[in-house]
Amino acid sequence: MRRGLLVFDMDGVLVDVSASYREAIRQTVEYFTEAPLAFEEIQDYKNAGGWNNDWALSHRISQDRGVAVSYEAVVEEFQRRFLGEGFKGLIQREIWIAREGLLESLASEFRLAVFTGRERAEAHHTLGRFAPALSFDPVVCDEDVAAKKPHPEGIQRIQAMFPGEPLIYVGDTVDDARSARAAGVPFIGIAASGGPRPEALRKLLAAENAIAVLDNINEMEAVVYA
Repeated sequence: MRRGLLVFDMDGVLVDVSASYREAIRQTVEYFTEAPLAFEEIQDYKNAGGWNNDWALSHRISQDRGVAVSYEAVVEEFQRRFLGEGFKGLIQREIWIAREGLLESLASEFRLAVFTGRERAEAHHTLGRFAPALSFDPVVCDEDVAAKKPHPEGIQRIQAMFPGEPLIYVGDTVDDARSARAAGVPFIGIAASGGPRPEALRKLLAAENAIAVLDNINEMEAVVYA
């Protein structure tokens, strides 16, 4: 009998996106502002909360630097760099984080699901590329919710599909933690030691009542089987 559901955010949890999504933010902002952007500055915005959408974040940073550019222009430039032609852009630089056998082992005890701010095509492309034999069900994406993180709608949709089932959400941002808290479910935080501002993020996730804050999902088993 399964123990419940493990629901994963994707970026920074299942997939290292430092060279894809984060790099697309950096390149897009630098393109419009003609000034360098450090990954630490991007993380500062993320840590403040409310910037789960990387298009919106790229637009905001550009505006904060005094550049008047339309949201639509930012989205177009971002996607040109991130997706490229036929998914050959920065998305190809993504790295799968889970060690071999981890998720298969967890799937023997839990139903695996995803709640991500990615668009559906991008989410399924990456899952199909790295984990074609794994079943994540459901996969709740940007198009599936009207209210975005930190609103709990995505988690609540999954709860409604499996009423009464225990659920744990695993994420790497303040918005993920707040989404879980608003839905009333336990949260496991990820604060990669090699990422920007790791100690600040670790403290923020702990302050949002994470039941554990880990370096990556390869440390999860000790928490979910405790």
